[in-house]
Amino acid sequence: MKTIIELSHIEAKQYFLKQESYCNIDLPKYFDFQPLLDALSQNKNISNIALGDAKKYDDINYKFYTNKDGKFAWRPLQLINPSIYANLVNKITKEENWKIIVNRFKKFQENKRIVCCSIPVVSTESKKSDKAKSILNWWQQIEQQSLEFALDFDCFMNTDITDCYGSIYTHSIPWALHGESVIKAEFLSPSSPRKKFLGNDIDTTIQSMQYSQTNGIPQGSVLMDFIAEMILGYADAILSYKIKKYNRKETKSIINDYQILRYRDDYRIFATNQEALVKIAKLLTETLIDLNFKLNSQKTFISNNIVRDIIKPDKLYWNEVKQGEKTLQKHLFLIHSLAEKHPNSGSLTTALTKFLEDKVYPLKLFKEENSKVLVSILVDIAFKNPRTYPVITAILSKILSLEVNSNIVIEILKSIENKFGKIPNVGHLQVWLQRLTIKTDRNKNYTEKLCQKVLDRDTDIWNINWLSKSIKDEFINHSIVDESKIEEIHQVIEPDEIKVFGY
Repeated sequence: MKTIIELSHIEAKQYFLKQESYCNIDLPKYFDFQPLLDALSQNKNISNIALGDAKKYDDINYKFYTNKDGKFAWRPLQLINPSIYANLVNKITKEENWKIIVNRFKKFQENKRIVCCSIPVVSTESKKSDKAKSILNWWQQIEQQSLEFALDFDCFMNTDITDCYGSIYTHSIPWALHGESVIKAEFLSPSSPRKKFLGNDIDTTIQSMQYSQTNGIPQGSVLMDFIAEMILGYADAILSYKIKKYNRKETKSIINDYQILRYRDDYRIFATNQEALVKIAKLLTETLIDLNFKLNSQKTFISNNIVRDIIKPDKLYWNEVKQGEKTLQKHLFLIHSLAEKHPNSGSLTTALTKFLEDKVYPLKLFKEENSKVLVSILVDIAFKNPRTYPVITAILSKILSLEVNSNIVIEILKSIENKFGKIPNVGHLQVWLQRLTIKTDRNKNYTEKLCQKVLDRDTDIWNINWLSKSIKDEFINHSIVDESKIEEIHQVIEPDEIKVFGY
């Protein structure tokens, strides 16, 4: 597999400027940011945009909320202002800057007992998206590798960081790229000429898109995932140093036989005894606290049975309950049970996708199925599991297309709107409801601004008032809504439209 840091600076620039890298939020395919990204990246004025002016506004990026657990854990997703995004990509992929970043990642990876498995990977197969490649990478490097470790280790600890992206302190970016002591020494020597550090440049650029805030980074793009990896990779290096330092002091209980797999903010720590696990966890906690992070105690556990406990509970549960042929309603009740036991899980999305592909999409007509009951079960799943919005919308589109009574279809759509009107922050859902209705009611109004953009291209998504005329013109001349794709899509959402793997 090829990771980002194996790319040349030119290839890295091309990778980050792809729509899939700019936005990893699930949106209907008629949202197309590529023409705007291409135009901005090639505009000669993009490197000189007024970041100082941008800091004065709190609506530079576009924000909307989704739900992480189907309850009260609201998570902001952001579409970064494309002008600042293109500026930042140009900045980090300059040849000399990219070399600094690549060399720093190599430094982070020197200890082979601490392995980062989440550096974004690049698909070399045309049929697989980069997102699909990342999922396969997780399966191979985390799940499969973890099972292999059962041969060499007797126990493991699973833990992760609480609110990782929201906790990132932007000043830790230059620490990660250049060393905390180097940056602080520069800061404490105001009399000497200031050196220009890439890390400080990245820090300042991120602050410019979030009203000068230094806490948190935007979530919703591969670029920000990569910047998070800089800080988390730095934490890996510090942890490695702390373990070596601990071993130098100890003579009897050194930490020797261990292995750590990290996927973004998720850690799996393997050892031959629990005493070593606890010591490593203590050193990891100390490392993360210094970087404004803390471990999630609710998701931390130790197990002496690696093979049994390494597979996620939602996946184990679904493998146990799924069985042969059944009616659509019975099958949906099983999926609903999975959603209740393991909300917003990956297995839930997988189960719904298979239900769409194998059970629903091939249907030509209903046989003894009640469409309103099916919709009721699906909507209840979506209500508590926001990551399922795209696939459930696709299932609904097929069910509604098979309903011969048009009045029932109208009733169902009205009921869906009323159901979701009871919860706040449903912008992401509205985007998909618009996809559900766009072929039957092109002008149906939704309050979400991205939906309004589909109806009126003059709707402003980002604040661009602070930009020069030549940059503003790029936003005016390159719409993010592709009308030709709206024309070509069908009322029934095809599986390929929402399926990650795209083949």
